[in-house]
Amino acid sequence: MASDNTGEQQAGRFTKGQSGNPAGRPRGSRNLATVAVETLLSGEAERLTRKCIELALSGDTVALRLALERICPPRRDRAAAFALRPIHSARDAAEAQSDLADAVSSGIITPAEAAEISKVLANAAKAYEIAEMAERASWSR
Repeated sequence: MASDNTGEQQAGRFTKGQSGNPAGRPRGSRNLATVAVETLLSGEAERLTRKCIELALSGDTVALRLALERICPPRRDRAAAFALRPIHSARDAAEAQSDLADAVSSGIITPAEAAEISKVLANAAKAYEIAEMAERASWSR
């Protein structure tokens, strides 16, 4: 291993906030391979799309998957069918966590959805706790 490439010897070599290559790639420039592919495909998109649909209809499963992913992309998030109680304190957030566990156990929402909602509740509880500590600190002055 070359000793001239260690962190200790690199320290101080670069100035914070300044590019190591100020004459680098211009902002907004595009990858040459992408530009070349777009040039080759220009004017062919309609025919290629039609061919993909024909292959899908004839039973080509890869073409079918490709076509369906474009028509109906995989769902990333959805609104959870769970009414969250109003959160006005850290205690409210803790009680809402209990409601959340009940909703998972009764099948109203999935565990993954509950995990995401739980993050929101944890952040709310933390915000209220910080606000309450700040109030107590200002009273003690």
